[in-house]
Amino acid sequence: MIKREQLWKGVYPAATTQFAEDGSINFVATQHVLEALVADGVDGLIVLGTCGENNSLEPDEKLAVLRAAVEAVGGKVPLLTGVSEFTTPRAAAFARAAEGIGVDALMVLPAMVYVPTAHELLTHFSIVARNTGLPIMLYNNPPAYRVSVGFDTLDQLVGVENIVAIKESAPDPRRFTDLINRYGDRFVLMAGLDDVALEGLMLGASGWVSGLTSAFPRESVALIAAANRGDWEEARRIYRWFMPLLHLDAEHDLVQSIKLAEQIMGRGSERVRMPRLPLVGERRAEVIAMVEQCAATRPLATTAAIA
Repeated sequence: MIKREQLWKGVYPAATTQFAEDGSINFVATQHVLEALVADGVDGLIVLGTCGENNSLEPDEKLAVLRAAVEAVGGKVPLLTGVSEFTTPRAAAFARAAEGIGVDALMVLPAMVYVPTAHELLTHFSIVARNTGLPIMLYNNPPAYRVSVGFDTLDQLVGVENIVAIKESAPDPRRFTDLINRYGDRFVLMAGLDDVALEGLMLGASGWVSGLTSAFPRESVALIAAANRGDWEEARRIYRWFMPLLHLDAEHDLVQSIKLAEQIMGRGSERVRMPRLPLVGERRAEVIAMVEQCAATRPLATTAAIA
């Protein structure tokens, strides 16, 4: 069993869901992706986030993915699931089901599609939290979800004991300092946007929820390790090498790009669920060139092996 003090530290890949040629979930391949990431030293895993194509799955498929994930890596590292639903009752029901299946914590998103008022956002988060005893990380990503989890909302969530962390994906790194100045250590902060990850770690984030770690896990683990020991020169060296790929996490086609990178690196398949389609044409060639360049210049060849 994972102890709660093990949560919210290090690098947590937002893992992909793998599909067969007919579009069905390939559970064996999905488990293999998770097992390989754990073997490469990641500190935790998030399934059914954006990269897990949560909203492209049917309700029963989501629960089946959670069962497969718990079977494969449960108890080895903290295992989180995204809670991303169109309505609050569905989100609350999914949170209860996920707890019963055995995940360790939840990453709760605003309700999808509808852009809520601050009061509606507060109500959504509060109801989901009341329906589970699991620790919750709120996901703030204004560019993607068109709503910011603002201080007016967070002020009223301070008293909700199981809301304990924030995945901060606003592109402005000043947000980390503003959150710490206002709330101290009440909420643990996780850097959530790949190309602002090192800035987040420098400003007080305890970990990184990452998309591109799925393709380059050893480098991501090394980046976190360097930051943790205060070796900012080494952290910057890895970060600068990684940055062309990290920018992909801020694009609308991030899922296709990350899955294509996984495929190139022999870690998964680029298959996605419609309405997404695999990258084609100039964009596909651009991403392939970026991944191949990173693969040819991997920075760990001249560093000591990670313990």
